[in-house]
Amino acid sequence: MTLNWLQIFRMGLVQMCLGAVVVLTTSTLNRLMVVELALPAVLPGLLVALHYGIQITRPNWGYLSDTSGHRTRWIIGGMAVLASGGYLAAFGVVVMESHFALGLALSILAYALIGVGVGASGTSLLALLATATAPRRRAAAATITWLMMIGGIAVTATVVGGFLDPYSPALLLEIVGVVAVGAVVLTALAIHGIEARVGVQPARADAPLRFREGLAEIWGEREARHFTIFVFLSMTAYFMQELILEPYAGLVFSFTPGQSTQLSGAQNGGVFLGMLTVGVAATGLRLGSIRHWVVAGCLGSASALAAIALLGASGAAAALVPIVVVLGFFNGMFAVGAIGAMMALAGQGREAREGTRMGLWGAAQAMAAGFGGLSGAALVDIMRALSNTDATAFGAVFLFEAGLFVLSALLALRVIDHGRDRGATLVPGE
Repeated sequence: MTLNWLQIFRMGLVQMCLGAVVVLTTSTLNRLMVVELALPAVLPGLLVALHYGIQITRPNWGYLSDTSGHRTRWIIGGMAVLASGGYLAAFGVVVMESHFALGLALSILAYALIGVGVGASGTSLLALLATATAPRRRAAAATITWLMMIGGIAVTATVVGGFLDPYSPALLLEIVGVVAVGAVVLTALAIHGIEARVGVQPARADAPLRFREGLAEIWGEREARHFTIFVFLSMTAYFMQELILEPYAGLVFSFTPGQSTQLSGAQNGGVFLGMLTVGVAATGLRLGSIRHWVVAGCLGSASALAAIALLGASGAAAALVPIVVVLGFFNGMFAVGAIGAMMALAGQGREAREGTRMGLWGAAQAMAAGFGGLSGAALVDIMRALSNTDATAFGAVFLFEAGLFVLSALLALRVIDHGRDRGATLVPGE
């Protein structure tokens, strides 16, 4: 028995809760540390990098969900840990005002808990989604769950921002507490009974392999190993512009802070449209395969980045926003295709290893997110020191990122096509 549309939507609610808690740490608490507490921007940056770094444990959480006989408990338990970390992070910011060292120590612990919670809950959720979704619905399932996560991020940031004025530490803790508790309760209600009803509970092994042995088996699978490399390379390209696009708009095109923030919003709007397009075209119209959408997303993103780089030399500021929307569109197309490929390939190879595979690829994605963002910023600093103009410096990095997307497209043709005849396509019988 496979997931129906209502059950897929319910699992999307869990993704929405994940996004709602995490966005508090990447936007609200980040702003409070930099603006209200006048701390260096690198501090919240390092804390966010810590939560990404902790997610290298994703394969372990996937392995535990594979061998425990019950993924639901890891989804709910992980969300509880994530919510606790989110609240502790807010408390750490409040404590920093009077006792910086203690507040920093609490924040480090909090962001570590956030990484653990995202890894445990998110990996187990994706493993369940991968094993219980019919092949023809995988693109739509990926679209629905990721759009709901983006929706959770957007709605939480907007609502919390509105209720937080005028700011006070007590109000911050109250609002974060409501979001954290709400996320755990909604997750428990949303996921309740799904695993048992669709009959995809992983079999509890009498003598399961140790984690390292299980992971070694997965890494020994040629397809899984090559797909891990693809995920890391493509996600590095995906996240490399994250920290440099808004500074590029300000330094090269003289965008105000408000305009550059709107630029980021325009890009996310493009991501939304790209994800929606793949979901409708692949499932409703039965157009294309996972491989086609991934390759198109990578090559489209590369073209948009090349155009953004060339704009710096021309100074055509009016064209920046439309091209950034196009970049977001192809980013969204690529992201949904890549997630669909993960779901399709998670069940390949040895049985009862879906969670471990999703964990391995989730860890690669998390590492790429941290590495891509930091390397993009570092390359810009290096190029600005070597170049005469900011446009040349940023343009060189955008072109390098475009090259990574082209390499990712070439790798996708080989890796995803390799599993085509075993269900890695969106359209059966391609």
